Amino acid sequence: MDIKQYVALRKEEIRQEISSAEKPPKLCIISVGEDPASQAYIRGKKKDSAEVGFEAEHVALPAETTAEELKRILIKKNEDPSVHGILVQLPLPKHLSPGMVNAIISPAKDVDGFVPGSHYVCCTPKGIVDYLTHEGFPFVGKNAVVIGRSQIVGKPMARLLLERSCNVTVIHSKTSEEDKRFYLAHADLIVVAVGKRGVIDSSYELKPSAFVVDVGINRDEEGHLHGDCEPGLPVALQTPVPGGVGLLTRLALLDNLLEAFKQ
Repeated sequence: MDIKQYVALRKEEIRQEISSAEKPPKLCIISVGEDPASQAYIRGKKKDSAEVGFEAEHVALPAETTAEELKRILIKKNEDPSVHGILVQLPLPKHLSPGMVNAIISPAKDVDGFVPGSHYVCCTPKGIVDYLTHEGFPFVGKNAVVIGRSQIVGKPMARLLLERSCNVTVIHSKTSEEDKRFYLAHADLIVVAVGKRGVIDSSYELKPSAFVVDVGINRDEEGHLHGDCEPGLPVALQTPVPGGVGLLTRLALLDNLLEAFKQ
């Protein structure tokens, strides 16, 4: 099943699950400033919420909002029993720290999965693992290579795969080209999250049975989107860009919010 079909199926399952609820799950999205990309992401999250019957509140704050003002709003939302999930849309203006935000949001309402001690898994790794599980990928004992070691994707992705008993290798900018080719040639699962076009191309020897998950989003001079991998690699499954991992990430946010609502 391709990702669009899978996401549509899961959304319908979620919609049916909460259809009889007296009040719907409620997400509070907080943004600071008018970053165009952020506004597009917020519109997508509000659309997803509406499709499954969730409520999404957007608190749009001006760019000059102080740390104290943001802190006050976050504490208020933490204490509001009608709000089940809170997320602060990144990036923030330079005078505001994501670390400060993560120190305030309640772990029970951190549906993004970024807060230390969060009750939920980071959305992108969660969305990927849920989809691979649906597609029947046999995690136990398989060789998984994660390219990239970010706090949002690479590191939590590696941890999630370890929990499923994969043999996990994380490679990065300091890994030699020779070693990179060796690890990729033996990989059953490859997750690429670098943000650089052409990280894997047809010059690499890959297993025909391998699954390749492309997390990267790169925009060319004409505005077209590309992943980190060359399209059409000779593997069993390769996620597309666009229309791939981004949809899985948004779906995982809905799943996390549903879990927060149940709790």
